[in-house]
Formats: sequence, structure tokens, C-alpha cells
Amino acid sequence: MKYVTLNNGVKIPQLGYGVYQVEPTEAGRCVNDALGAGYRMVDTAQAYHNEEGVGAAVKKSGIARSEIFLVSKIWISNYGYERAKASIDESLRRLQTEYIDLMLLHQPFCDYYGAYRALEEAYREGKLRAIGVSNFQPNHFIDLASNVEIVPAVNQVETHVFCQQIRSKEYMDEFGTHTMSWGPLAEGRNGLFVNPVLKEIGKVHGKSVAQVALRYLTQRDVIIIPKSVHRNRMEENFNIYDFELTPDEMERIKSLDLAKSAFFDHNDPETVKMFMGWRAL
Repeated sequence: MKYVTLNNGVKIPQLGYGVYQVEPTEAGRCVNDALGAGYRMVDTAQAYHNEEGVGAAVKKSGIARSEIFLVSKIWISNYGYERAKASIDESLRRLQTEYIDLMLLHQPFCDYYGAYRALEEAYREGKLRAIGVSNFQPNHFIDLASNVEIVPAVNQVETHVFCQQIRSKEYMDEFGTHTMSWGPLAEGRNGLFVNPVLKEIGKVHGKSVAQVALRYLTQRDVIIIPKSVHRNRMEENFNIYDFELTPDEMERIKSLDLAKSAFFDHNDPETVKMFMGWRAL
């Protein structure tokens, strides 16, 4: 396993397991399988409604808490200083832990400045080992990072071969903030799993399309959290460090970038309206 050092010195696994859209009743089984496959980072969120399942699985795993890196996110309904502060304690309770390794603000809407102040306070109190944001586009990110006391350690954004966030990553790099990918396999959109470039490169290395797509991101120093509910897929996604893409192969994959979201644009007014309707999640 490769580790990345965040801007506050905390080390985070570069490859973790994401539980987005994992049913609360399945979360325990899935996290148990992921830990068994070798994962040591689990990414959840208040809005996923499966923090309790994640916490229970970690507790029952027999693995030392210090060896597992837990990530969660505050939902926009809990933004503002007071609500965010209370929600951090609630996430700690659901995860059955005294600290969360990385806590993020889930979306760049509503009172994220107040919520970020709560993150900074919890960080100083030792409840959080690192703090950051998620889905903050360059305009949102630069504004926040320039006006807070603790610069975000991570910005978790949609990042995959069709939306590579090349310019966005440059801005984050300027602040010492690491790019963390959600949807590293684009949920199979744009024909990712049958893409001829990825298939051809995979054939050369004896690897699957998914493994090539994930390896590309890690070689760009992106942190990734692929998700699967199937143990064999978890193992496949985990086994990506025993080969290396050549500079030519990296350039070929770079050419696949469409430089736009495969899901939704956070700068689109209709997207903002959509999230305002999801505040009660």
C-alpha cells in the first residue's frame, strides 16, 4: 500500500474503499470484505446513511483503530457553525470512534464558512486528524482556502479518465491540498469498461480496464476510493501497484479527458437548485 502525506503531516492511504450508495444493511458486510482484501481506508458520509454500519464493521474487524483511516463528510443540512459542530459529534458516535481521520464538507453550498470553522475547532480539539472539502470547484476552493486558518488537506472531486481535473489539480497543488477522486471509474459511464485505449494498454500489462484507469490516477498522485459490493472486484481494484504505466501510455490516457463532468456541473445554476432540494438528506 502506498501512503500520501497530507499538508499537516498526516499519512493517508492513496487507495481506499468508498461506500457511496452502499445500503446501510450491506455496509457492514462490504466494509468487512474490503478490510479483508487489504484496504485500510474507508470513505463514508453523513448523507450516505451508513456511518453506523461502517463503524460497526471497523469495531468488529479486530484491526487496530490506528491502522484504519476513516473519512466522513458533513452534509449541507448540517452547515453553519453550531449544526456542524453537533454533527461531528454525531458522526463520531455513529462511527464508534474517538476521532475521525479526515472530515470533509460535502458540498460548496449553504453556510460552508460556518461549517468549516467547526471543522477547524474539532481539529484543534483532536476529534479530527485532518480536514478538507469535497466538490469545491476552483472558484469555491480558492475563495475558501485563502480565507481560513487551516488550509484544506484534501478536496474530493469527481476525477476519472474522462474528467481528469488537470487545471483544478494545479490550483489545489498551489495550496498543498491533495486531490481525492470520487467516481474514479466514472460508474462505467462513457463506455469506460470497453474503452479501446484502456483495453489495449491493459492487455500489454495483463490488467483489466478498471485497473488501468485506477493506476493512471495514482500515478498522477491522486487519492482514490473505488467502490464495489463484490469481493472479487474489491480485490481487483486493490491490486494496481504491481505494474506501472509508461510515459507514452500516460499521454494516451490523458488524451481521453473530456474536461467535463459525467454527472453534473457544480457551477450550473440548475445543479445548485437540485442540491437545495436535497438539503434534508
